[in-house]
Amino acid sequence: MTMYAALLRGINVSGHKRVPMAELRTLLTELGHGDVRTHLQSGNAVFSSPSDDADALAAELERAIEKRFGFPVPCLVRDGSYLAAVAGACPFPAAELAGGHLHITYFGQPVDPTRFDRIDPASFLPEEFRLGDRALYLYAPDGLGRSKLAGALSRPSLTGDVVATSRNWNTVRKLVEMTTRTPAAHRGADA
Repeated sequence: MTMYAALLRGINVSGHKRVPMAELRTLLTELGHGDVRTHLQSGNAVFSSPSDDADALAAELERAIEKRFGFPVPCLVRDGSYLAAVAGACPFPAAELAGGHLHITYFGQPVDPTRFDRIDPASFLPEEFRLGDRALYLYAPDGLGRSKLAGALSRPSLTGDVVATSRNWNTVRKLVEMTTRTPAAHRGADA
């Protein structure tokens, strides 16, 4: 069994695309997954599956969510080893930064790095970004809500039609922990 995290994009924001986490846990269990847990209300779920096809798991979850809730929700599914590798490759001093100042945007597929050549890094300092393995690391010392660089990086001309969803460093660390520790260690810790 492999532990996965499902990262749902754009749910439970200002009352739109409401997906209660209890119902998401039920849905994942009905799809045959085990060790199902959620983290926060922003679309983070962890589950175990014998499948080794994360893209097929994501597509299955997208279909099930649309059928159950009546609206589409883009989903990324990543295994614990990928999440740990991406977190471990962070080019910024994560241990020294506040969790809300560092973010990872996960991409559904690789993004052509030359697209980001259009961004003038000096014009956004002290904010910075770096690309990783289907991921973008963003350091935004004033937070994501005030980040001008985050807005520039999210332009469709840079990412095309690639599904992308961001998580702050606190959530990144928690998802790594939830997908790399044994499921029994979590019982009672998260819903």
